[in-house]
Parts: sequence; structure tokens; C-alpha cells
Amino acid sequence: MQNIDHIDRALLRVLQRDSSLSQRALAEAVGLSQNACWKRLAQLRKCGLLGQYTLRLDPRSLGLGFTAFVMVRTRHHDHHWLARFRSIVLAIPNVVEFHRIAGDYDYLLKIVAHDMHGFDKVYRQMIEQIDLDTVTSHIVMEAIADNRELPI
Repeated sequence: MQNIDHIDRALLRVLQRDSSLSQRALAEAVGLSQNACWKRLAQLRKCGLLGQYTLRLDPRSLGLGFTAFVMVRTRHHDHHWLARFRSIVLAIPNVVEFHRIAGDYDYLLKIVAHDMHGFDKVYRQMIEQIDLDTVTSHIVMEAIADNRELPI
């Protein structure tokens, strides 16, 4: 972890809640001058603590109210298979998260779709392109805590 002080942590907490704040509002929120705030933000970017600024969209409002977590087990673990699998999965826009995991399964994907039919199309697109041992899907009924802030 980077060596950051309480002011840096305060900046990061405020930015996690609302990254659209003006630099003036951000500086006021943490008790800094605008110049001091700008310098700290530049340093946080330079050391890699601040990534790109993004906007959270509401999937339900966009008609993407169906979410599934898909767990994948494979018999293949070589570099070439993995590169091909990554390429296939990352080419599917409905896959919004993709993780290599430890345990009984090898990969975990978070997939959003309009409905079960849309999810099935994504599922078939994936399994038709690459050999997978086991694929298990868990359908989300309710997102209780989604996109929570990091505890800093």
C-alpha cells in the first residue's frame, strides 16, 4: 500500500462518493486550498492510487435488469488456452466483471442482460467458442450491496 496520510484518505473517500465534484468543492470538503488539493491529486495519480474517472450507470434503467454470476471450471491451464479464453470473454460486452479465482472453480464472471433469453444468448456464445469443463450460473434476485466504496 502506498504511504498516504489522513488528508489523502479523506480525498479518496470523497472522490469515491462523487468524482464529479469540482476541484474547489473537493478542496473545501477536505479543508485544503485548491492548489494544495491539485498537488495532492497529481501525486495520487502519479503513484497509481487514482485510476480513471468513470460514471456508474443504472443497469435496470438501461433495460439490463438481469444479472448472473457464472462460475467456470476448465481442464486447460496453459497460456495459449487462457489467452484465447480471455479474448473470447472480453469480446462479450455483457460480461462486466471477469476474475480468475482460487477454489473449486477457475473463473468468475458477472454478466448483465435484458432477461433470461439475453443471458442464454451470451452463455451459448461463450460455450460454443471454447471448451469448458463445468459452467454453473447463479441468478441474482436482488443486489443488496452493489458497487460499495473501498474501506479507506
